[in-house]
Amino acid sequence: MIALQCHIHNNKINKAEMKTSLLLLASFFLLAIGCKKHNDSNTPTPPPKNPDIYVAGTEYNSSNITVAKLWKNGMAQSLTDGSKNATVSSVYVSGSDIYVAGSENNSSNYAVAKLWKNGTAQSLTDGTKNAEAMSVYVSGSDVYVAGYEYNNVNKSVARLWKNGIAQSLTAGPGESIARSVFVSGSNVYVTGNDDPGPPFLAILWKNGLGQRLTDGTYNSEAHAVYVSGSDVYVAGAEINGSNRVAKLWKNDIPQPLTDGSMDAYASSVYVSGNDVYVAGNEYNNTGKLVAKVWKNGLAQPLTDGANAARVNSVYVSGSDVYAAGNEYNGSNNVAKLWKNGTAQPLTDGSKDAIARSVFVK
Repeated sequence: MIALQCHIHNNKINKAEMKTSLLLLASFFLLAIGCKKHNDSNTPTPPPKNPDIYVAGTEYNSSNITVAKLWKNGMAQSLTDGSKNATVSSVYVSGSDIYVAGSENNSSNYAVAKLWKNGTAQSLTDGTKNAEAMSVYVSGSDVYVAGYEYNNVNKSVARLWKNGIAQSLTAGPGESIARSVFVSGSNVYVTGNDDPGPPFLAILWKNGLGQRLTDGTYNSEAHAVYVSGSDVYVAGAEINGSNRVAKLWKNDIPQPLTDGSMDAYASSVYVSGNDVYVAGNEYNNTGKLVAKVWKNGLAQPLTDGANAARVNSVYVSGSDVYAAGNEYNGSNNVAKLWKNGTAQPLTDGSKDAIARSVFVK
């Protein structure tokens, strides 16, 4: 509280100083009231903005043709008109732009690799041979797409498109497929499969140079790549002689996620801080595929195993873990999004549908 001081000269109050002090006192009270109003605990705090959740996948229409779909916060948008079969495998959001990678059949019934930007399609191949875009990643102004295209002898060749320009990742006699792309700084990582022999081998390409992830004793497959700092993670599987074992490679060192008693594979990987999340699938004792997410190697089933289910993609935003896939309802596959283990159906189950990729903005 400001003390009001009156100076007395010859037993008389100095009126000018008294007036000034009163004005200062009034100003203090007005300031105190204003501060109290500004800091009032009852003033509502604006709620945090909910993230936008994008899911890419496919759904059959009434003509039994697969339609490429993008769900934003559960609301569906068709990317194709349903006159030709189409599929999408990956979604990526950069700023206000939404990219989706996949393929659509042409009038000659060849699958054409395509990239949709904000719903508008760009063909990556000429449609004279089958091709598919399987993964998209945006870094600055550059758009990278991984996939494959068949060659003149009808063998698939792993491709990486940068801004629509194709690069072949293999030149050998066997088949190859690129399934996932991730850009970190000036380095471009692509993972997939190469067939030098047999067997079919899990491969990681860094700036176009391939490196095997296994010794080639058994078939192996690589489905996804994620880079965090100097660490490179690849999710996939390797045959143990009878079943596929779901695996995570960190800097080329494998970590088995399943014991090999049942067929399993890892389909997606995401790193958040010190935690590593892997989405994948493992058969149970009744022969049903169970959707799972492993956090730091510990499995959490997303489904109870009563019906076949599959998870294809995992994404972490803050403390929330999102996974996209599908679960059989007894008649059809229902496209689903799981948030922290709780399922949200994206389709009504009247037609087969699959969710293949999730991205949170």
